[in-house]
Amino acid sequence: MIVDLRIYTCRPQKTAAFFQIYRAHGWDVQCRILGRCIGWYTTMEGPLNQLVHLWAYRDMADRQARRERLYADPEWLAYIARSEEAGLLVSMENRLLKPTDFCPMPPGWDETPDAI
Repeated sequence: MIVDLRIYTCRPQKTAAFFQIYRAHGWDVQCRILGRCIGWYTTMEGPLNQLVHLWAYRDMADRQARRERLYADPEWLAYIARSEEAGLLVSMENRLLKPTDFCPMPPGWDETPDAI
């Protein structure tokens, strides 16, 4: 398993606006295609205005296939256009993580989501 850790930094006071657009236009399609969301979080301390989300994949090939399908989906592309037009994000970070040999796996990580 690998985990895709994403950290988005919003403009000050724009986190709620980002979530409003994402929930209405991005969440459903992303869940349908990526399949294994471990969590979505906001920061309480440290750097503020940050949104953190994690997605689990079987391996790099699974991640690549799902990300390619996501960026070929018209619904996702429309969400991206809306998000860019709103201009709410300052930066985006992406980290790929692998679990240690003693890491407890998130529930259901090995269940196969809808086939690609």
